[in-house]
Amino acid sequence: MPVELRKRKAPAAPPPEPPAKKQSKVSKAAAKVKDAVVRPRGRPAKATAAAAPEAEAEPAATAAATNGATSGKPEVGQTISLDGFGGEVETNKGDKTTLKALVDESKAGVVLFTYPKASTPGCTRQACLFRDAYAPLTATGLAIYGLSTDSPKANTTFQDKQKLPYPLLCDPAATLIAAIGLKKTPKGTTRGVFVVDKSGKVLAAEPGGPEATVAVVKRVVEQLAGPGAGEAAAVEEAAAPVVAAEKAEAADDKAGNADGEGDQKVTIDAAAANGDGPKETAEDKVDGEEKKE
Repeated sequence: MPVELRKRKAPAAPPPEPPAKKQSKVSKAAAKVKDAVVRPRGRPAKATAAAAPEAEAEPAATAAATNGATSGKPEVGQTISLDGFGGEVETNKGDKTTLKALVDESKAGVVLFTYPKASTPGCTRQACLFRDAYAPLTATGLAIYGLSTDSPKANTTFQDKQKLPYPLLCDPAATLIAAIGLKKTPKGTTRGVFVVDKSGKVLAAEPGGPEATVAVVKRVVEQLAGPGAGEAAAVEEAAAPVVAAEKAEAADDKAGNADGEGDQKVTIDAAAANGDGPKETAEDKVDGEEKKE
């Protein structure tokens, strides 16, 4: 009996794949992490191109935050651009001004000494030291200003009470204080001093106590006055007591001579009145008559 061959049935077609689901935010984040881990070193990240403009924008944002100030603390010997430097501040009398305007008005440059708070003990001492040395500190044409974040009212009270001969600048936003490198982080003012000449060259920029800030400006004034100015001032100061003593001695001698002449005249007048003066002899009388003839 012949063998009957049976045909095998064709395999059934696989069921259609279900539609892909949308990735959730979590899935997308996980995929990015996975991509970052397995990506070869030479392959740039997708976010690099987008991050470049942000990095370029950072310096501009920093400059805007300081109202035109250069980033970082100005160094001694550096020449800064005064246009827009430190932004706008206000005097204690209510006048708006800028560092550039103050420098332009000065003869040789500007001194800014910073203090944390008006009318406090340390700040009062510092302000009074600048007051007492005002004449020698401004002898070469430097203009002195106090600088703080205090209000015009607080600074005017401070100026009137201590009889300060220089204006006080009000910088509530601390833009100028930050520009000269004397702003505390996140808030506050570091006591210090900043000196700039007419060309924008920084002559001094450092923190310090009341006495130290005045000493810094004295050194700058001596440098502006030229070599030997400090020695000449020291010699003059040392010689002052000697000169004063000599003047006093001369005055005493003059007074003594005047007293002696007065006593002598009184004695002669008294003797003449008593008839005790020198008597004229007959010989003296004849000589006198001969002289008349």
